[in-house]
Amino acid sequence: MLAHYSRSPIGFLQLALTLAAALAATAVTAAEVWVITDQQYPVRGKSDRLIELDAPTRIEAELSAQLPNDPEQAAALVQRRLHEGGKALQQRLAAAYQGVTDAWSLGITKVPAVVVDQRYVVYGEADVSRALARVEQYRREQP
Repeated sequence: MLAHYSRSPIGFLQLALTLAAALAATAVTAAEVWVITDQQYPVRGKSDRLIELDAPTRIEAELSAQLPNDPEQAAALVQRRLHEGGKALQQRLAAAYQGVTDAWSLGITKVPAVVVDQRYVVYGEADVSRALARVEQYRREQP
């Protein structure tokens, strides 16, 4: 609910301060949220980035599915699959490996993990909303 403000400079200042405070409060809750997990541990909720640590293995399994026993034929088939997958496959592979690298660089040791602002990590929570609530509680208690 908006309060009534007079047209005086103090009224506008009060309105500006109220709006600034509202924007600042929104900025605190609009954190960058990453979910780091694998297929074994699904996570519920919205995140800015989902990193599945087993994604590279799954993509490699797609590429190597039903390969012939002959090494030359197998290599040729994998090359054909890579070529047919084109840029989209290359991007999937690059994103999958970049995700693993980013999780490793943050020191993630368990899944699922919810990472907020690349600073706070909540392990073992499969609900993003609850993980965010825990981070917000910690922020309030540790000014």
